Amino acid sequence: MIGIRFSEFTGQGKSPFEKLLDTFKELLLHTSGDVDEAIDWLRELDKEYTLTTKDYTIDDFLEDLKKKGFLREEIDPPEGEGDGQGSGHGLKMTAKTEKAIRQTALEQIFGKLKRSQTGNHSTKYTGQGDEQTADLRNYQFGDSLDKIAMNESIKNAFVNQGITDFGMTQNDLVTQETYYKAQMSTVLMIDISHSMILYGEDRITPAKRVALALAEFIKSRYPKDTLDILVFGNDAWTIELKELPYLKVGPYHTNTVAGLDLAMDILRKKKNANKQIFMITDGKPSCLHEPDGTYYKNSFGLDEYIVNKCYNRAAACRRANIPITTFMIAQDPYLQQFVQKFSQANKGKAFFTGLKGLGDFIFQDYERNRRKKI
Repeated sequence: MIGIRFSEFTGQGKSPFEKLLDTFKELLLHTSGDVDEAIDWLRELDKEYTLTTKDYTIDDFLEDLKKKGFLREEIDPPEGEGDGQGSGHGLKMTAKTEKAIRQTALEQIFGKLKRSQTGNHSTKYTGQGDEQTADLRNYQFGDSLDKIAMNESIKNAFVNQGITDFGMTQNDLVTQETYYKAQMSTVLMIDISHSMILYGEDRITPAKRVALALAEFIKSRYPKDTLDILVFGNDAWTIELKELPYLKVGPYHTNTVAGLDLAMDILRKKKNANKQIFMITDGKPSCLHEPDGTYYKNSFGLDEYIVNKCYNRAAACRRANIPITTFMIAQDPYLQQFVQKFSQANKGKAFFTGLKGLGDFIFQDYERNRRKKI
């Protein structure tokens, strides 16, 4: 008797280069794009855990990184003339590496999401849109000719005019119904205050990972959308997408109000009707920029004056139909309570996660009053 033996599918193993690349991308995220430091860490890990073999060493891996376009050799400019991306002398990340880090973050954070067609945010409104459906409607003046359903239109002409006296009029024409695909303008806010590394807790690395995942998600799934990125500490300022892997925490307080004000200024200039804000933070506002140019700061607990300003901005965004989705990178109960009240004022959404198990979020939708674990 001839039979077939089944065994557990283990998949195709990764090559030595691919295994080291996964580790190297993680190290680059932790070192804020400092290639030299990441290599030093990789060599130390190799000594402790034997990541390489005699046939494939760290030096072989570095040569492959350069050949495959992940690293480039560069001579640093004189002090004060650099762009601040990385440090040291020699190897630098390329755009290919930056995109690879974003893609890895996307898989880690949104790995449970099923892939679908790249496109836009569908709406319930019909009209001269760009998403075809199976529904038909009568032709209207101004409809595109390529949307006319010829078979159905000819059938109507035969029914209305008869076979012997065949003719076609505008009343016989029908077109395929289409739906509008809404474009979205998004501002991504990232907290780079000192509290993101306070007490030895590294909150900035998971924050960067979430930011990279969101940016790659928007760019890959919704290429027609606009994406602006800003960081906030004592003040707020915009950055380019390519700067995300290099973000570092500064000696700053947390001026959440400045970040929201800048985000709203950016969105006011967008022509899209659909606008939103993604905010990644540990949830503790501690600074305001007063009208007279001075700073009001308080790092002890949650200052009522600062907190109320944040609630006012959240409500202002709600009135402007700008929902805020907050990604909370901390588990302090009093900070989570602030984010809850902030999201309630905006009727927005919040994702709560700790430093471990990133990708497992507690999701709270304050508009629909729903809570679930993702």
